[in-house]
Amino acid sequence: MTQPSEDFPLVIHAQYVKDLSFENPNAPGVLAQLADSPPQVNVNIDVDVRHVHERTYEVVLSLRAGATVADKPAFLIELAYGGLAAVGQQVPEDRMEPLLYVEMSRHLFPFARAALADLTRDGGFPPLLINPIDFEQFYRRHKVGALRAAGSDAPAAETAAPEAATDAAAADGQGGA
Repeated sequence: MTQPSEDFPLVIHAQYVKDLSFENPNAPGVLAQLADSPPQVNVNIDVDVRHVHERTYEVVLSLRAGATVADKPAFLIELAYGGLAAVGQQVPEDRMEPLLYVEMSRHLFPFARAALADLTRDGGFPPLLINPIDFEQFYRRHKVGALRAAGSDAPAAETAAPEAATDAAAADGQGGA
């Protein structure tokens, strides 16, 4: 395996679908209603970092996307998309967590996004194109949530949950679903 270097403090050894579920419970009826009633879509994203060995970590983006058409469930997708990465010795301990949560998530996100788009398209719906995620903000929310869980006084202005939620149907640039 390639080792991290001074120039590349993070080396991605593998990317993979760890878990995947696609449900299309009301097909084909709901598909016939798409012309009259666009899907209402909700997407939730979470990031999990797990130590594997020495300075090797697994980062998993968990995405859950659900849609309704005319108040009927249209689809439900649950995707866990992972990556295995090694962090260089030059990265101090206090920088490892942000490197993994932010930078590794940035690398994995386009692939997870493409998988969601392909799944919705293959399920008979317009491709679900979720907007880019600000993983730095996501990480800050995660830290605030962890501090609150530990009983620390986190600033009241930063009380958002560590899970990112987006209303894909209302966001500009969404490709249909």
